[in-house]
Amino acid sequence: MTITTRVLSVSVPVADQDAALRFYTEVLGCEVRTDVEVWPGARLVEVVPPGSNVSLVLLPPDSQIPVAIRLGTPDAQQAHDIIRRAGVTLHNKDLIRMEGVPAMFSFTDPDGNGLVYLEDTNPEEEHRSND
Repeated sequence: MTITTRVLSVSVPVADQDAALRFYTEVLGCEVRTDVEVWPGARLVEVVPPGSNVSLVLLPPDSQIPVAIRLGTPDAQQAHDIIRRAGVTLHNKDLIRMEGVPAMFSFTDPDGNGLVYLEDTNPEEEHRSND
């Protein structure tokens, strides 16, 4: 069974989110996908190159939002169970559920790299709309 559908985003650690946002949009030509305060003190800035399905999340190193590779999965609970049984370091005992965002959890690969699974409800439609 495949639990990973696609790469959704990759975090890029940045010292200054505003300066990074200007660089990625004005110099590299990326488009802003998201720029919101997720909760007090946690700003999520996400840019995407034109035509790409994979976005870049610009996060300060002290962010409460994990610097990680975000992966899609068809069933976040099943992926959580598989990761837990594999003995992988989980950062969330249970799925994180917030209004308006997919169920998710974070974990670490054997080399200490941050990963997040987000429930990806319709990956085929996303691929078709960008072909």
